[in-house]
Amino acid sequence: MFKFRSFAAVGLIALSAGAAHADMAMPFALDWKFEGPAAPYFVALDKGYYADKGLTVDISEGSGSLDAIPKVATGAFPVGFADINSLMKFLDQNPGAPVTAVMMVYDKPPFAIVGRKDLGISAPKDLEGKILGAPPPDGAWAQFPIFAAQNELDMTKITVEPVGFPTREPMLAEGKVDAVTGFSFSSTLNLKRLGVPLDEQTVLLMADYGVDLYGNAVIVNTDFAADNPQAVKDFIAATAMGWKDAVADPAAAIDALLVRNVAADKGLETERLEMAIRDNVLTDYVKTNGMGGIDQARMTSAIEQTAMVYEFQNAPDASAYFDSSFLSADGLMLE
Repeated sequence: MFKFRSFAAVGLIALSAGAAHADMAMPFALDWKFEGPAAPYFVALDKGYYADKGLTVDISEGSGSLDAIPKVATGAFPVGFADINSLMKFLDQNPGAPVTAVMMVYDKPPFAIVGRKDLGISAPKDLEGKILGAPPPDGAWAQFPIFAAQNELDMTKITVEPVGFPTREPMLAEGKVDAVTGFSFSSTLNLKRLGVPLDEQTVLLMADYGVDLYGNAVIVNTDFAADNPQAVKDFIAATAMGWKDAVADPAAAIDALLVRNVAADKGLETERLEMAIRDNVLTDYVKTNGMGGIDQARMTSAIEQTAMVYEFQNAPDASAYFDSSFLSADGLMLE
């Protein structure tokens, strides 16, 4: 029995109160801070895409790729943004938890190892004999065992240094670690800001080294979705419209972000959003099929890879991890 279920009912009473869809409150829990890849959601907010569908959306920062999962599972938030691979493990450890993914955003995950060339990092094997900085709640670190297995790394030869998110890139910039786990568009540009040029960095995108996983997705509380299916469909459609506008004009999308994060650097965050669009969102699959969906064969492979390094307590069930029924049949095209 899912231990959070009693809290879910309490959290959803306020969210589902009243039959009218017109004033539906849908607070949205992000995975991370208000940085470039968060801009499309603020575009959808500022352009009225959510409001036009009768949704009142309040967007909250997160503290890592796993952060939104319990928030949505307990009903504190009806929708969130989280790593689908971490969601698999959460559901395995909490059978019956009322949470699932409904819209894939990072079709190609940004999980990466970022190192410095002058510290001897240019390929996966170079991590052996080195110090790897890894924040315990980091989504990329959560998938590192698969990366290590696919590239036959000897983990006894890698010193893993638990680091905090705020100290991760500074420690790499100062040479206290040789590489770090992180999202490619986060760690690389944070390092650049700290004085390490992009051409002096090595970015090992796990998806380019045998890791066949998906990345972050919009997740939903399934109790809320059962009571409000149209609201979930409308949230997804409005979110896709925000992403479509961001793809068309990333710099303009960042303006919506800067209203919420006045300390952000427009140039840097525009570059971060452009990197996310190019490398993670607007993939060949998405160009052909539209945003939001998944390929079932690839999902099966992702589950099999996860099983290589994680012992499932229950038989994996792909249908529990992703529900495509809220997506438009026409496809959410971004171009």
